[in-house]
Amino acid sequence: MMTLNDLLTLAALPEDWRAATLVGRAWLPGACAGPSPIALRPNGDVIDLAAVEPTMSQLLARADRVALARSAPGKSVCSIEALLANSGDERNAGTPSLLAPSDLQAIKASGVTFVQSLLERVIEEQARGDTAKAEAIRAQVMRIMGDDLASVKPGSREADEIKRVLVAQGAWSQYLEVGIGPDAEIFTKSQVMSAVGFGADVGLHPKSSWNNPEPEIVLAVAGTGETVGATLGNDVNLRDFEGRSALLLGKSKDNNASCAIGPFIRLFDDKFGIDDVRQAELALEIAGTDGFVLDGLSSMNKISRDPLDIVTHAWGPYHQYPDGFMLFLGTMFAPVKDRGAPGMGFTHKLGDLVSISTPKLGRLVNRVTTSDLAPPWTFGISALMQNLAARGLLVRASTRS
Repeated sequence: MMTLNDLLTLAALPEDWRAATLVGRAWLPGACAGPSPIALRPNGDVIDLAAVEPTMSQLLARADRVALARSAPGKSVCSIEALLANSGDERNAGTPSLLAPSDLQAIKASGVTFVQSLLERVIEEQARGDTAKAEAIRAQVMRIMGDDLASVKPGSREADEIKRVLVAQGAWSQYLEVGIGPDAEIFTKSQVMSAVGFGADVGLHPKSSWNNPEPEIVLAVAGTGETVGATLGNDVNLRDFEGRSALLLGKSKDNNASCAIGPFIRLFDDKFGIDDVRQAELALEIAGTDGFVLDGLSSMNKISRDPLDIVTHAWGPYHQYPDGFMLFLGTMFAPVKDRGAPGMGFTHKLGDLVSISTPKLGRLVNRVTTSDLAPPWTFGISALMQNLAARGLLVRASTRS
């Protein structure tokens, strides 16, 4: 059986990683231990960029971020092989390990941006979180809606007409409102500094009995609203909680270790840009300790709203994020393969290995536990500021021209 250690290898990087501009964050040990922005160089060296910019938020805000990632001087802290190998659950505290590649950025998400996930959200709502009712409701919903929604542009006249028809049939839903209506769903996925990174455990609420991973591309957006790069994310979802009530979205989405991002942010440059995001194919593999295996694909070219359009629903004249934000773009993957009794669909079991990958962004790997068993989140914004001050990095940043 494949283990987590089997996945902590160079296969986690983009297939063209030596030509990519990759930045991330690592915990650096020693007398001045703490988190630092890092860059991966083509020779495999991991470079500490904290003396250039002490936070990822500040690094991404710079106009010369690509040049800095590629050539700024800095201490080589280790090889990329060593960094990846030490990023699992048995981390050696004396060796650098990967963190989620964001720090001061808000962590936002857009929901029901794909027709397949839109239909599953409607099913959750109708089932009120009861997996036993899901299969019968899925068949009923598909008879009414079919797959015709895939070609509908949100907010269009055609969408308005579909809404009129579905309301008349008693099939309209709050999820359809944000799926094909004029306003995208934007919510806070997790708190600033709370995301876990490559190799870490992801957490499910221990009272959840119907849940799944959500493999997504995550955009890195600077405080100016400019989209500057992309990475991978797992928007861990509790289908039973959200299905019981949309007002439980916070409890469904924001729990300890329920948000994974990584392994690196790939900056937009001359070799990678938003069009690569638009055409990306995300692969998902779930491998259980019980021998269960589930594979799935999420094709970004089937998204109902353009990624940059989704950014404008999160940032603009009505809302700003001066430290930038990370934006989950949604997924078309909603697993229905039975795991157990027929018709019960998929749900996680403890110990599941979740692998999310696409060739130009690499592979995000995490193992499933419950939120109360995952390491507690203790290093927040105040801890970061105190740590940077103790390392002399805030003074250095305040005097930088």
